Amino acid sequence: MAARGAPGRTAGGDVDCDVAVVGAGPAGAAAALAALRLDPSRSVLLLDKAAFPRDKACGDGIGPHAGDELGLLGVPGAFDGYPPLRRLRIRAPGGAQAVGEARRDNHVVPRAVFDARLVATAVARGARLRTERVRSLRDQGRYVVVNSRLRARVVVGADGANSSVRRLLGVGSNPPGHLAIAVRGYAPAPPGPPEQLIDLVEAGWPAYWWSFPVGDGRANVGYGLVRHGLDDGRGQLYGRLARLLPGRPADPATLRAHHLPLSTHRPPPARGRVLLAGDAASLVNPLTGEGIYYALASGRLAGTAAVLAPDAPGGLYRRLLRRELGGHLAHTGVLARAGRHVPLTAAAVAAAAGSPAVFDTLVELGLGRGRMSARALARILAAYRPR
Repeated sequence: MAARGAPGRTAGGDVDCDVAVVGAGPAGAAAALAALRLDPSRSVLLLDKAAFPRDKACGDGIGPHAGDELGLLGVPGAFDGYPPLRRLRIRAPGGAQAVGEARRDNHVVPRAVFDARLVATAVARGARLRTERVRSLRDQGRYVVVNSRLRARVVVGADGANSSVRRLLGVGSNPPGHLAIAVRGYAPAPPGPPEQLIDLVEAGWPAYWWSFPVGDGRANVGYGLVRHGLDDGRGQLYGRLARLLPGRPADPATLRAHHLPLSTHRPPPARGRVLLAGDAASLVNPLTGEGIYYALASGRLAGTAAVLAPDAPGGLYRRLLRRELGGHLAHTGVLARAGRHVPLTAAAVAAAAGSPAVFDTLVELGLGRGRMSARALARILAAYRPR
């Protein structure tokens, strides 16, 4: 996908674009789409260091709440060609497993396809796309100067786990206890009915491996753990995944490692006219590593704030984020700390195996914006067996 055009000047005459979005993944595309949906006359520039389509290391799983976001953004056909999935299997250390049908459709769409579709929609709606790496930001009060020449009323940093915007704001990376690392590859899909598998394993605990069927004979497979549980670098990460997939190894050419900044350590989401969204804002579910729903939702809210409050977008953006995700993030943060105790995690899976309501609660907590209910918590505690 080629870059399109140069940014236009706004009515005020003192800036080159109303909204500059750094990073054109799901969070960045959502920010651009939301801004243009609110006001198609706004000038929106998407900057990304990569040309699209491009691969992105990820589990490729897209839950129903992400689908809801696509509806709000007016994105059609994002899942075309990829069948819906509802069957989900969760296994815990010790052998307990819960198998069930999710209440709503999930999809598995390779990010090379999904992200390119979102960007294409944003460009079709009027966003300009430019391949460019952001190396400098300077807040000049009425606008932000990007790369010493581009002036934007609002900048949205949606440039992922290794965000340049976040670094340029002086915000450090997540500490190792709040940062996961994972390796992803593509392997032959296992036989049997298609299902998404999340297998919690003690090697590197808290850790898990996954297998998500794409629908074309392949499965997206991977292994992830909290960063401080990795002793010997990327080789150890790849080796553990290989041992978890005997008989159907991942294609070595598809193996990619990536960081996941967990939501248990989030930076301030805004500073002046600069907003952070998606992985750049550490919006990654600490229970499952899910981030696409958070990326789409936070990008949409950032684009909304950029249009509705361009001179002071941070306050509105914080309020919108708190209303959308505040309670959910509080619950998942507490559960992530509790889940470091293996018997408690095993109890949660055992309770889900015996109760569709607990199963639904865990799925919603891991893939959506759910909260732990008192009834589900009581069932989990009843299943708890300390070692």
